[in-house]
Amino acid sequence: MLLANLIFELRPLLDDPDANLRQIVARLRAHDDFAEYEVARHYVASKVEGVVRSWLASPDPRVRTEAIVAVRQIFSRPAAAKLLRHLVKDATLSVRRAARRAVGELGLDDVALRDTSLALPRYPRARGGWNPTGWQFGTGASRGRPRLEPAGTRAGLPTLPDLAALTGWLGLDAAGLRRLMRPGTHEGAPYVNFEIPKARGGRRTISAPRAPLRAVQRQILAQILSKVPTHDAAHGFVPGRSTVTNAAPHVGALLLLKTDIREFFPTIHYWRVRGLFFTLGYGEAVSGALAGLCTQRAVINPDATAPQRRVVWPGLMPQGAPTSPAISNLVCRRLDARLLGLATKLGARYTRYADDLSFSFHDSARVEALDVGRAYWWIDQILQQEGFAEHPGKRQILRPHRRQQVTGLVVNDHLTVPRDARRRFRAILHNCRQRGVAAEANGRDDFPDYLRGFAAYVDMVQPDLGARWVAEVDALLADQAL
Repeated sequence: MLLANLIFELRPLLDDPDANLRQIVARLRAHDDFAEYEVARHYVASKVEGVVRSWLASPDPRVRTEAIVAVRQIFSRPAAAKLLRHLVKDATLSVRRAARRAVGELGLDDVALRDTSLALPRYPRARGGWNPTGWQFGTGASRGRPRLEPAGTRAGLPTLPDLAALTGWLGLDAAGLRRLMRPGTHEGAPYVNFEIPKARGGRRTISAPRAPLRAVQRQILAQILSKVPTHDAAHGFVPGRSTVTNAAPHVGALLLLKTDIREFFPTIHYWRVRGLFFTLGYGEAVSGALAGLCTQRAVINPDATAPQRRVVWPGLMPQGAPTSPAISNLVCRRLDARLLGLATKLGARYTRYADDLSFSFHDSARVEALDVGRAYWWIDQILQQEGFAEHPGKRQILRPHRRQQVTGLVVNDHLTVPRDARRRFRAILHNCRQRGVAAEANGRDDFPDYLRGFAAYVDMVQPDLGARWVAEVDALLADQAL
């Protein structure tokens, strides 16, 4: 077949790539021995990349598997490597297998952090070398299914030898436990979904547990999770730590490197949570039940009937559950230890606030010797091995001549709230004095709480300025109450 004929067949399909992706892949597969196939593939790749990425992010594992087939058929090896590397550790076994099969068929030879659970091979491309086998680190046969029962629970944690003990501790019966682990967000399900806007555009889905499950999760948080220490580098969701303690180590940095973890909470799935509870000393059955109570299973086509209506397995950690922040910090203990070790080797300071990673350099000689690209490569590879994905678009390289911010605070010379935020609040206080709080509130019922909250926030960061603003807000609100 001539290249022109193949393009002629593909062109109408590319008018709606989302609906026609399967046919596009089938046409390319039928002609992959064609001499000018690479030209056709390049032509298609530029038009379907967005669709393929959206399919790879689908909650339906079947859709993700189909997207992997499309990646294998459409994209060049370098582009395919970027898309497949995180899927080799997908929560669903069928997706993992499809991704690993595609990596093997494409013959990817990317340089990757080696899998230290395998012996260093004699030949560079063999398993265990500095090659894509390192992407699979931590996914051995026993992952998620421990072969040995733990010796015993840690001191200070409730002893729960079996499911009967767990249900008694939670004040439930077996049927009540099963009800709290039902999938979906429909009426009667343990979760309800709603959306909130993201700070930089887009929408974020929050899965909030309903009252019965929320009470159980708070018990698990208070009596198990909160009693396990987090890594010292973790500052988000930790009592006694805050955005201030997270930013303080980076004050006066000669170089600040920042990046984010992509889809932080949803990356933590049932098997990882189950493994966490197992490391705390609970058996397989109890660890599985606790993980089921702390994760959520989605339902595909919830309004349809079987076989269209399907439950996704395994469940993912929801944004909105009271247990999720603590679990994320505990799951990240080894990640934090490895990134701190990297930072120490590079001569940097490291902190993490949820999905926000910060590395600061304070020694001029270490800054001059630093290869920034190589430092980011190590960060990215460690994240990959620990089951997370870096968000390359969030990378920031900040030097003293620019405003250096860590978790919303300026750290160039000393900790301060950004100048534009201070000016805006100062103007609001001025208007409150001139026009009154009620007029400035413009109908907002939470406006007094906003005034108190921002003044208290500034007081935490800049005590001298904050104390004046706290006193001024108190006076303004007292006058309004008269």
